[in-house]
Amino acid sequence: MLSLPEEIRELALRLDASDSLPAYAYDLGALAAHTAAIRAALPRSAEFYYAVKANPDTPVLRAIATHADGLEISSGGELAHVSAAVPGVPLVFGGPGKTGAELSAAVRAGVHRFHVESPHELRLLAAAAAADCRTVDVLLRVNLAAPTCATRGPAALVMGGASPFGMDVALLAECASVLSGLDNGAVRLRGLHAHTASGLDAADLLAVSARLLGFGRDWCASAGVPAPEFNLGGGMAVDYRQPGTVFDWATYGQGLASLVRPGETLRIEPGRAVTAYCGWYLSRVLDVKHSHGEAFAVIAGGTHHLRTPAAKGHDQPFAVIAVERWQAPWPRPGVGQAAVTVCGQLCTPKDILARRAGVQQLRAGDLIAFGLAGAYAWNISHQSFLMHPPPAFHYL
Repeated sequence: MLSLPEEIRELALRLDASDSLPAYAYDLGALAAHTAAIRAALPRSAEFYYAVKANPDTPVLRAIATHADGLEISSGGELAHVSAAVPGVPLVFGGPGKTGAELSAAVRAGVHRFHVESPHELRLLAAAAAADCRTVDVLLRVNLAAPTCATRGPAALVMGGASPFGMDVALLAECASVLSGLDNGAVRLRGLHAHTASGLDAADLLAVSARLLGFGRDWCASAGVPAPEFNLGGGMAVDYRQPGTVFDWATYGQGLASLVRPGETLRIEPGRAVTAYCGWYLSRVLDVKHSHGEAFAVIAGGTHHLRTPAAKGHDQPFAVIAVERWQAPWPRPGVGQAAVTVCGQLCTPKDILARRAGVQQLRAGDLIAFGLAGAYAWNISHQSFLMHPPPAFHYL
């Protein structure tokens, strides 16, 4: 059941009255409190970096940076954006396909850590650091086999195994050889990074982390890495079917405390599980109709504003805000005590936000507030398709 905060309901009604929908609303106070609670649940030996890709909105980044230890970026564009939005915050640079120009810009910007994806990328980074007379700190991204999770079944999004991400053990050895051949001190190996799956609960994520640490400690010892650092990635589950549930940060933090050894640094980089809960996508129902026995509600906007349900193949949770006025001289389209599919304005059958969702009543002119819309939403949407106007943005 999706609980709708009163301030979100009131904002939606005000925006509807001024014909200012669709719109996004971000509860920055709730986000700051949630971020602070995550940091408090983690042991001091674990660092908390937010994955900017989940939501790079400037007010969102500023709210998070107050409590997180740093930010994780994955492109030169994110580097430039974050440097302007929250200057001085520690950064780690991850992601595949980094260009020489991006690496050079990151070196000049003083990025805290680089996650190296291949021997070729390591050589590019070493050249960029040497050209700028800098020493950079790196973690090599290892690609372990995809996990089989005990408590949730297969992971929601698998990054490990045969994939473009990270390196097999043989390529780690090649990187170690490259590093041993450098005599200019441009690159300093700090440890390993791994992110093999997303959508995991605390128990499964801790099991994946223990597996990485078991491999990583042996590998770093053989490579002569003192006081190793291990970036455990993100992957904390957000359950769109049960929007009232939140990842168990307390259990996860306690588990990390039991896993870490003296002299080690653990680092995590969650994204979705940080910002998903602070965001709302607000819209108006334009029409309700039936097709082959099924009810469809067409809303203003759609997946070109909120691509999350199409990208993940889930139903976005929502609440209905009843609007009693109806000024048209013809009957008001609607359904009651029925299952309805909520779709947008795009000319594609994939513009679906929720399928066969049960509603007590839904009519043209009513409002819909989609929850859990604070991550991988507007920033991943195909915003120019059909050239509908963009949503407005409001911050609470």
